[in-house]
Amino acid sequence: MHHTSAQPTDATTAHDKGYLRRLLSERNQTPTSDTGAIDAAIEQAFVRSVAILVLDMCGFSRITQRHGIIHFLAMIHQMEQAARPAIEGNGGEVIKQEADNLFAVFATPEQALEAALDTLRALSAMNTVLPPERALNVSAGIGFGPTLVIAREDLFGPEMNCACKLGEDIAAANEILLTQAACASLPAGRYVCARTDHQISGMDLQAHRFERCLFERPLHPLVADRGHCPTAI
Repeated sequence: MHHTSAQPTDATTAHDKGYLRRLLSERNQTPTSDTGAIDAAIEQAFVRSVAILVLDMCGFSRITQRHGIIHFLAMIHQMEQAARPAIEGNGGEVIKQEADNLFAVFATPEQALEAALDTLRALSAMNTVLPPERALNVSAGIGFGPTLVIAREDLFGPEMNCACKLGEDIAAANEILLTQAACASLPAGRYVCARTDHQISGMDLQAHRFERCLFERPLHPLVADRGHCPTAI
């Protein structure tokens, strides 16, 4: 039997979750041998080769236990104020924010890495004028590869999963970890990354820890506007 995939009503809905749900619902009612057209429609509408940046605020349990959830929510808001301009200034797009995590996509891993570095630099500048109980620290994971991107809503794919594990579960405060695919796609001769191997959720995960740049990074406007020049990251 021939099946015609559900079509989006306009260009705006072509990448939204409602359209994806309609396609998935249709797929679940279609014999496995006839799902090719539906899968092709999903890939055409949603799959993009992107670099994924996952930022995770550090110290949730400790800070909320000591100062309360509202205090931590205010810190999350402050982190977002630093991260969004850094992401957008490096050509990225914030897809979603969940609790103390921020998820963004970029065309290249270099853009994602530069956004992470600019975020750390901006937070470092903020921390020079904040009391210790409000110090802002994040960990970062970066992946790169074909990913299902639902505009301003969600991300799905193996590199997304790995970036989450690196940023949320493995990376320490102010540490940036890249997947093998992301690290391999960085331009040669610009960054130094050290390989690290991890086991998490029953899987072996090879990662690369950002160590340093092999060039002088320009001062990001976020830092310059605050009148403070921390040590270059």
